[in-house]
Amino acid sequence: MILNFELTDDLRSLITLTDKEEIYYSLPIDIDERSRYTRDSFLVVSNTTIYVIMHGALERTLAIADCSEAKSHAHVGQGLLTVNHKGVLTVLARYTHGHMGRYAYVARGINILASGRTEHVESNEYEASCPKCGRAIPGTARCPHCSGENRFVSTVKRIAKPYIPQFIGIAVLMILASVTTLVNPAIQRHLVDNVLLEEEPSKTAAFLCLGGMFLMSAGIVFVNVAKSFYSTKLGARISMDMRNSLFDKLQKAPLSYINDRRPGELLNRVVQDTRVIREFMENSFCNLFTVAFIFVCDVIFMLSINPKLALLSFIPAPFVVMLMLAFRKSIHRRFHLQWHKNDDASSNLQDVISGMRVVKSYGNEKPEAAKFLKYSNEYCRVQTRNECFWAIFNPMLSFLMGAGVFVVVYFGGRDVLLGDMTTGELIQFMTYTTLLYQYLNWMTQLPRQLTAIISSLERIDDILAFDRIPNHGEGVVKTIEGQVDFEKATFGYRSYKPVLEGIDLHVRPGEKIGIVGPSGAGKSTLINLLMGLYEADDGVLMVDGTDIRTLDRKSFHSQLGVVLQETFLFSGTILENIRFARPDATYEEVIAAARTANAHDFICRTPGGYDTYVGEKGYNLSGGERQRIAIARAVLANPSLLILDEATASLDTESEYLVQNALSKLTKGKTTFAIAHRLSTLKDCDRLIVIDGHKICEVGSHEELIAAKGLYYELLTAQLQMQRRREG
Repeated sequence: MILNFELTDDLRSLITLTDKEEIYYSLPIDIDERSRYTRDSFLVVSNTTIYVIMHGALERTLAIADCSEAKSHAHVGQGLLTVNHKGVLTVLARYTHGHMGRYAYVARGINILASGRTEHVESNEYEASCPKCGRAIPGTARCPHCSGENRFVSTVKRIAKPYIPQFIGIAVLMILASVTTLVNPAIQRHLVDNVLLEEEPSKTAAFLCLGGMFLMSAGIVFVNVAKSFYSTKLGARISMDMRNSLFDKLQKAPLSYINDRRPGELLNRVVQDTRVIREFMENSFCNLFTVAFIFVCDVIFMLSINPKLALLSFIPAPFVVMLMLAFRKSIHRRFHLQWHKNDDASSNLQDVISGMRVVKSYGNEKPEAAKFLKYSNEYCRVQTRNECFWAIFNPMLSFLMGAGVFVVVYFGGRDVLLGDMTTGELIQFMTYTTLLYQYLNWMTQLPRQLTAIISSLERIDDILAFDRIPNHGEGVVKTIEGQVDFEKATFGYRSYKPVLEGIDLHVRPGEKIGIVGPSGAGKSTLINLLMGLYEADDGVLMVDGTDIRTLDRKSFHSQLGVVLQETFLFSGTILENIRFARPDATYEEVIAAARTANAHDFICRTPGGYDTYVGEKGYNLSGGERQRIAIARAVLANPSLLILDEATASLDTESEYLVQNALSKLTKGKTTFAIAHRLSTLKDCDRLIVIDGHKICEVGSHEELIAAKGLYYELLTAQLQMQRRREG
């Protein structure tokens, strides 16, 4: 999302910046105090000053040092940005809902600057519409219309660079196919004029011409087969490499990037878009140079044989080209929308399949079927409209091109009758004309194919061009001892809306920390930061005195153990799921980890033992069994840092007892962060941290917090009362 719009020279001249002043944010103000749309109105924020420009004139200047509590307010029909300026609530800007998110980010940026810090607030959110042309952006970082063909060309160059030798080889085959195709009509002309129409035709010459034509035809077949084979092979190779690159990029991308996109959309980009590239290589690229070369040579030969007839045959060509150019953008837009609707249907299908247990549990099969039918019908409607358009557009082009052949037959036949042209020349000319319009007809299909590959490359490049990737294999590699320090750490899933704010916490190696608080207070967010799934917007998170952002991801996560409330098991065997923490672990090490997790006995009772298939997400096992496999996985990793997020929340008493025993073995000597709603399970923690209102409000042992009679005491009392009511 853009937070710094370009100012015109006239508007920039209204602002006088000092040497140490820098513009941080610049947003349009598109509504005035009377709710009328405005022009040449901007809110400009530098590192020291806020400038308000209205109707092309500087209206207000405020020093950021005098401001505090900047907020973005949503009202009916408009939003307001306010600040507390010298104790007075001041409205800085009014704006439409399209700018609501931007102003929320800038409000946070002003608050950061007012606190004395100088960090920029950044947004990774996509723009819903293009700020230049106003068109909707179909789920990519850049507007397809405004990015232009230069970006497409640069993307193609970057992707094709590793395969230049293969492209050159295919190009040579294309040229050979072109030459053999163009030589054949010349042999036909020689056969007719110089052999068959002679008073005494030579059988030897006739057979030589026929033999040459046969060899040329066989050569065309051979070259085309070789060309198609190598193009298909190259297309499959490029498609495979791009799938691998996309998957690797998605694996390395931060979780915030993945969460902002629909699963079906990402699946389509990895599978369908790479398939489009393969199909383009197989069906279009292998003929691209051939068609272009033959087309140019065809025109030259036709002009050399009979310039007048050539010019007459070219009459329909400009109309065909003009028609293609006129509808080019429309075709691109139509099929881009088709891809977007396909994403909607795929994402809905992915959600329903993933949540099928919930759908069936609530008996919502019919509503979900109706919802999918809605997406499917919308996709069908767009696809049908596009195909109907193409069914009308393509025959129109074919009719125009067919007119060129009729022109040649009429005027060429007349020239033969008048003696201005030989029969062989007419046959040669008609063959070249047929080739010309045959390949021109092929070119009319190209806009649709180019639209498909341009759309796919835009969507693929949107992932490959994402550069906010945490370090993988380039950071600090160290053995983790377990000291953790949060220093003024602030984080929000949208940076303008903090979930945690100003967190200060020092944890010693081997210490067991319990994290409690009301639902939504930020407990899971705290451990998400510790796991490196997200990075703090402000402040620092240190592990053993090193900023977690500078640690090598692979090294750090190999020393991290995680047991979550909703345990995820992969569709595989029990052995594969336990070994996920350490793929190189021996069978004996896996069994030892399972024994520690109290999982070995129930595994041995399954039909296949450790080779038992657990099913989709492990649903062939009970909740307690899945939790113990997750604990075995964590034990096998032998972590220095251990995170337990509601590890026993949904278990029965017997399963909870077994899991708690396993956890007590696992946590010995390890720095542990444990979240639990049953506060009684956290009594053994060295310290308890109570989070409320986005901040740590209490820290101490179980006894200390009870004595303090604060929020922890209230939560514990409420739980005990609920338990007595159940027992009563």
